[in-house]
Amino acid sequence: MNHVVIVTSIESFQHQLIEAFALHRPDISLVLPNDKAALDADVAVCWFPEEGAMRYFPKLKLVHSVAAGVDHLGKEILASGIKVCRVVDMSQKQGMYEYILWAVLYFHRNFDDVLKNAFHKKWIRYPQVAAEKLRVGLMGLGEIGQFVGTSLVGMGYQVNGWSRSSKVIEGINTFHGQGGLDDFLSQTDILINLLPLTQDTQGILSRDLFMKLPKGASLINCGRGMHMIPSDIVECVTSGHLQGAVIDVFQVEPLPSDDPLWSTEGILVTPHMASAASFEVIVKQVGSNIDLLRAGKQLNKVVNTSLGY
Repeated sequence: MNHVVIVTSIESFQHQLIEAFALHRPDISLVLPNDKAALDADVAVCWFPEEGAMRYFPKLKLVHSVAAGVDHLGKEILASGIKVCRVVDMSQKQGMYEYILWAVLYFHRNFDDVLKNAFHKKWIRYPQVAAEKLRVGLMGLGEIGQFVGTSLVGMGYQVNGWSRSSKVIEGINTFHGQGGLDDFLSQTDILINLLPLTQDTQGILSRDLFMKLPKGASLINCGRGMHMIPSDIVECVTSGHLQGAVIDVFQVEPLPSDDPLWSTEGILVTPHMASAASFEVIVKQVGSNIDLLRAGKQLNKVVNTSLGY
């Protein structure tokens, strides 16, 4: 009998996923890594698996991420030759847009300063700048990035987008590749990161990149913690080159209480809350791919493991 093994280092997530499968796909046989039956598992459903975990499941034909990203799987899995799929939740796009719109307005309408003034009981009004005067730059034009970008266009913002390869998106001024990065950055007042995490994008949010932005630009990072060099963000916000930063993802989560990102004025930390796929959607999409795999049919949302997305 074929089984599906749940592989995660986060115990609470494991329990929630088991409950969701029991509710929405009770026909799928689930096992845990320490079950003897896991040796026969043909599918692994994963969220931050421990390093080396896959070697205990010799019959795997599919590793399924429960998220849109797959960097949490680790290099060993992505290089294993086993098919990898991911989950894309339409409501996740909406959630990401809601968070980013809030963060854009945080800087656009001076809410960062208003909150500080309110704490000190200061009544200071700021001039209202039209959205069309503000240049929002979006790094990463995948499914979520395109949805966020076109939605911001609908709110009246000038939106520029940068991606690895050339793309044409109505309403968005697009740039691509290393050759287009500097021009993109020079035309950005609020920089939003939604890039996938790859060898090429790790550490991209660095002092070198920030110095190519206009002085007083702001940063919103909803990509991955490993995109950032945190000390460079602290330095550029403290020096005033960056007006501020809203950061939702970190190299270590939860972010330790003594991390300088918490205490640097101008940096707002949020607890990885921008968007997440619902358990119902996860189970339905993973379950559909399990059915397709066992029927010998083409899978959905297959990852190009050499690119990492």
